Amino acid sequence: MSILSGKKVLLGVTGGIAAYKTPLIVRLLIKQGAQVKVVMTPSATDFVTPLTLSTLSQNPVLSSFTEEGVGDHAHWNNHVELALWADFMLIAPVTSNTLSSMVNARCNNLLLACYLSAQCPVFIAPAMDLDMYAHPANQKNMALLESFGHIIFPAQEGFLASGLEGKGRMMEPEDIIATLTSQLEKDSPLYGKSVLITAGPTHEAIDPVRFIGNHSSGKMGFALAEEAARQGAKVVLISGPTALSPKNSQIELIRVVSAQQMHTAVFQHYHKVDIAIAAAAVADFTPAEPAQQKIKKKTGLPEINLIPTVDILADMGQQKKQQFLLGFALETENELDNAMAKCTKKNADAIVLNSLKDTDAGFGGDQNKITFIQKNGTTASFELKPKTEVAVDIFAQITASL
Repeated sequence: MSILSGKKVLLGVTGGIAAYKTPLIVRLLIKQGAQVKVVMTPSATDFVTPLTLSTLSQNPVLSSFTEEGVGDHAHWNNHVELALWADFMLIAPVTSNTLSSMVNARCNNLLLACYLSAQCPVFIAPAMDLDMYAHPANQKNMALLESFGHIIFPAQEGFLASGLEGKGRMMEPEDIIATLTSQLEKDSPLYGKSVLITAGPTHEAIDPVRFIGNHSSGKMGFALAEEAARQGAKVVLISGPTALSPKNSQIELIRVVSAQQMHTAVFQHYHKVDIAIAAAAVADFTPAEPAQQKIKKKTGLPEINLIPTVDILADMGQQKKQQFLLGFALETENELDNAMAKCTKKNADAIVLNSLKDTDAGFGGDQNKITFIQKNGTTASFELKPKTEVAVDIFAQITASL
């Protein structure tokens, strides 16, 4: 799987002759599984048509702050939304004029507004004539952009549009993609790792229409899966009954219902993964003999004999070899002591503690408040925050441990 698979790429195109190469850049990104949106400077449309890039990217191409609407109403192209959408921004080609504008925060077109709003990594592929490229002002501007944390793809030598030969050609599209891939792999802490995550509740059948379950929504597990994929991992997500679906198409989703089904699915993958996270809220008990037909109310209250469900986390701990194993503990009293005891008993490497005493945290909601407890007793506590951000914190703890 390519590191670009599932990545959201905002491609900026400026008004230089090298813009004729951008359709191939778009094609190569799409071929690697990326999603691409293109923003052009007005002058760039003189070198390559928006229709070409729109067709290849399968998204509208934008070049102005507003688009004509129905009647007197114009549609505003929200540069902030575009910038926040992207996993990274690639600007290719970058002219001397745009280079200067980026350094000086000059915001006179949509592309520059997107750049100045971007919070993601930015990659820059300059293209200009050899004397312009070598000019101290442009060299200084490129050095400044590198000091901002941006990655510059250095220009290559060859024949230039002026008829001269020298350094100034934009890096070839194939080389841009190869360099981009290499940089993303280096910056992705989970690239090459395989991650198994369980999520959601399990439903233990009483009869064909009733079950024993809990209030787990699966949101934490799904957030962990999305974050692992974003960081470059190959992800298998085993989920109990939820209404959720992964946004990243590269996440392998296996849906199950009962604890036994989840156990079976886990051990079809567990021995091959580097990291295993048991985030599912597995039911502790299951009816010993589920009724084959719906239990009728008029027959009176039936006696339901319960037996313990299979202990998935304990079996994972018992069979653990190379895996980093992370469990979850939802506690209502003696939280730290109980969670630490669970970590030791289950042979996990760490436990994520949730407390039902924390308002707006835990089951069902979009936020969580956790304490990450390692098997050596080291703890790290975090404030209440969205589960998407909690997933980032959890993987930061895991990668630090690894």
